[in-house]
Amino acid sequence: MKHNIDDRRGAWPCLTAILLLTAMAVPNGMQAQTNVSQNDSSKHQKYRLVDLGTFGGPNSFISTSPLARMLTNSGMVAGTTDTAELEPISPNGTFDGYIDNAFLWKDGVLHRLGPLPGGFSSLGYGLNELGMVIGQSENGKIDPLIGLPELHAVVWIDGHIVDLGSFGGNESNPADINESGQVVGGALNLIPDPFANSFASQTIFYPATTQLHAFLWQGGRLQDLGTLGGPDSFAALINDRGQIAGQSFTDCTPNPGNGGQPTQHPFFWENGKMTDVGTLGGALAIPNDLNNRGQVVGTSNLALDLAHHPFLWQAGKITDLGTLGGRNGQATAINESGEIVGQADVAAGTNHHAVLWKNGKATDLGAAAGWPCSRAVDINEAGQVIIDTGICGVGGGPGLLWENGGPSVDLNALVETGSDFTVGDVDYINDRGEIVATGVLPNGDQHAVLLVPDGDCDGDLECRFRVNQNYAPPGQQHQRHSFFTQFPGRWLSH
Repeated sequence: MKHNIDDRRGAWPCLTAILLLTAMAVPNGMQAQTNVSQNDSSKHQKYRLVDLGTFGGPNSFISTSPLARMLTNSGMVAGTTDTAELEPISPNGTFDGYIDNAFLWKDGVLHRLGPLPGGFSSLGYGLNELGMVIGQSENGKIDPLIGLPELHAVVWIDGHIVDLGSFGGNESNPADINESGQVVGGALNLIPDPFANSFASQTIFYPATTQLHAFLWQGGRLQDLGTLGGPDSFAALINDRGQIAGQSFTDCTPNPGNGGQPTQHPFFWENGKMTDVGTLGGALAIPNDLNNRGQVVGTSNLALDLAHHPFLWQAGKITDLGTLGGRNGQATAINESGEIVGQADVAAGTNHHAVLWKNGKATDLGAAAGWPCSRAVDINEAGQVIIDTGICGVGGGPGLLWENGGPSVDLNALVETGSDFTVGDVDYINDRGEIVATGVLPNGDQHAVLLVPDGDCDGDLECRFRVNQNYAPPGQQHQRHSFFTQFPGRWLSH
């Protein structure tokens, strides 16, 4: 199972515990189209594996949040790594007891991004092409409400740390940054809130007793974006046009469809106005990605909250993308061409497979040999898709790459021989085809690694042989299913 910064106190992408790692589902009435054949002529590049290293400790990590970018098109990487020192304030620490520091990897050099004055650990969550890195940092204080070090949203600019502050509460957390340096996330205020802990557990990795509000940070100022009518909100995504997507309670009335919490909808914010994106009929939905065309994708409960489906929202309309014949599904990423990837339950059983939604069809991208489940994590502008695999809800399988019409191939078959690492979970792919992933050493230590295209695999006999032995089983294409279909079971994890 992947060891990453999201393990701390239930971590920021706890929303993925509800959605990203769930048994995805869909209706049974989807009509199969053409099979993806293993006889397709699929061109692949070889990859050179670059170990990004650590600051003396055993592990380094890339955030598994599907929201912030961790790899730029120029090849810079942001993340978090262990140091050799133990955390003195919290002996059980962020993950394994070590002090952790955020990093920026640039031009082959791992740059340490230290904490705020008085703090020990810092965490890196994302970056832009200017090399500005967002994350969180201890500030040397203990949060009296939870008994753990306070964490504030921060941004490192040219290596210098800036505290983004809060709305009077003890904690704040960034989620995304755009090319203009605008940062979004959530911060606590001082207003008591009986629903705060539940909402914060889906968006930030600390307990909360006061309201959490979405923020936009720009020009040194933290702006409260408000809510859709309820007490809590969180800004999860921002594009280069300054458009923002997030999630918010819509009222203060407990709703059984959302586990006894108020109804929760995604929002779209632009030019000072917050628009309710709505749901596919249920009481809970969240956004997972936003492109520069203002298209939002995510996951929503259906009517009666008995199943959840992937959605696309654009121009004020929300559309159900359907699944692969099973109960549930979710969309995780969208590129500028409007190609969408995610996961969906297959018709037989509860396994889920990686999916590409394009031109009204859902294509099953398969799973790794010997592993039942897969999930498409990201897609670049060339249409290359990276895929996590493993035991449903647990992971543990190899990372896959789908390109040129498929079928998917184990990335370990494309990595040049001689590396001690096994490529496990994948995190981000840029438009040059570079991939940030988790590399697992024989002793179990995990490092963030960068896979760099390095020549034609098809022209290399050994590489071509490995690829032919490591294709994922092909899937099928399906027509989009109409939405508001009801199914038994809800938000079930694998």
